[in-house]
Amino acid sequence: MAALKDIKRKINAVQKTRQITRAMNMVAASKFKAAQTRMQNFRPYAGSFMEMLGDLSSRVSVESHPLLAVRETKRIRAILMTSDRGLCGGFNNNLIKVAERFIIQKQNEGLEVELIPIGKKGRDHFKKKFKTRDARSDVFGKIDMALAVSIANDIIPPFIAEEYDELYLIYNEFVNVSVQKPQTLRIFPIPPFKQAEEKDISNEIEYIYEPSAKTILENLLPMYVHVQIYRAIAETSAGENGARMAAMDNATRNCEEMVSSLTLKYNKARQASITSELMDIVGGTEALAKS
Repeated sequence: MAALKDIKRKINAVQKTRQITRAMNMVAASKFKAAQTRMQNFRPYAGSFMEMLGDLSSRVSVESHPLLAVRETKRIRAILMTSDRGLCGGFNNNLIKVAERFIIQKQNEGLEVELIPIGKKGRDHFKKKFKTRDARSDVFGKIDMALAVSIANDIIPPFIAEEYDELYLIYNEFVNVSVQKPQTLRIFPIPPFKQAEEKDISNEIEYIYEPSAKTILENLLPMYVHVQIYRAIAETSAGENGARMAAMDNATRNCEEMVSSLTLKYNKARQASITSELMDIVGGTEALAKS
């Protein structure tokens, strides 16, 4: 009977865990829908923004802008975006591994590396391993452009002041719920913008910029940083919730399989116990009949 009670206790515990994982899956699915919508709505804007910058950069020369300055690389910084919470499979581990490889590679090249963690998981992992600064946590609860601007304000002035020479962004690119791709993107110095494919000059519209194209481009370069950071945050948020939804779905199925296995084990043990009791009764009855 002790074995039956233990099995029954395990079944009840797994059933309670299944309820929790199912509820977490539903919460993650709700958050994922909002994050996916935010990300998909912003992608066209980011693409059009980059196309416009490419058109402007083809008309003017802006080599003198401080955000485009290419210097001898001695000190670099990297922004790492991870989630604030766990239970999302290998989502954070994949980003952390990419960041570790990147840092070790740059250090082997003789460069000084500082990490800017965005998210608790990355912050907690690296705070005792590598040099970190300007860490942020609990930022994925409310995502807006103000957050991207705030992060940009921490990285633009030091670059202009030549406190470091290059800046990289390590984030997750969302593909689908099952596929997440960690990406490493150079932010500073701002790389040359890709221009649109060559068009028929006779059909091309000549725009007149007011103020000048150079002035507009110089004002848009900081906005380029805001757009890249916001897009990385949106992509990472969608990837986190998608990964958590998939992880909780797998956990729920595992709980259901475990409940089925334990129930079968419980029934077999119960049947064996009943058979043993019947054998004792039959044996006792025969012994009384013989006496």
